[in-house]
Amino acid sequence: MNEISSDGRITALEEIVAHQARMIEELSDEIARQWETMRALQNKVEALTERFLALEEAAIPSAEAKPPPHW
Repeated sequence: MNEISSDGRITALEEIVAHQARMIEELSDEIARQWETMRALQNKVEALTERFLALEEAAIPSAEAKPPPHW
């Protein structure tokens, strides 16, 4: 039979762990980049919403304060 030595198994496991650790680090970095992108987009949406509301208020004529008709 072709048995793998304990040293070989340990080496294989260390390689797997190293690969997984690298992948976890890369995924963590990607999540951080996406979080920053989402934060920037959220800030832009909020700014555009404020601008839209300001334009909407400016476009709607304000009602004049008139006394009630019974005066």
